Amino acid sequence: QLQLVESGGGLVQPGGSLRLSCAASGFTLGYYAIGWFRQVPGKEREGVSCISNSGDNADYAGSVKGRFTISRDNAKNTVYLQMNSLKPEDTAVYYCAADHWSGMCHLRRTYDYWGQGTQVTVSS
Repeated sequence: QLQLVESGGGLVQPGGSLRLSCAASGFTLGYYAIGWFRQVPGKEREGVSCISNSGDNADYAGSVKGRFTISRDNAKNTVYLQMNSLKPEDTAVYYCAADHWSGMCHLRRTYDYWGQGTQVTVSS
């Protein structure tokens, strides 16, 4: 069964850090670009970051650029999102998604598989 599972969310104080993981099972992540998205209840889903299948290309939303870093370890079938200098407005459910695409990643593409999400709460 094809599955993406996010982990690493939690409660952190403003200025703190978290590292999210997105682990794939049932398929080879190396054939897919991966995106991280987030959503707050009542608001539209927002693209946060993406990385190409090879890891050569990455993109970030302006709101997280310089604070978040996406990376991948295809040998472990896992993609990571390192989040530093977290702000209360980063609070959301974070989802990873896989796009069967070998070109540059794009947050506006249609992604094929989605995880269940992990809650990130930034609060003092």
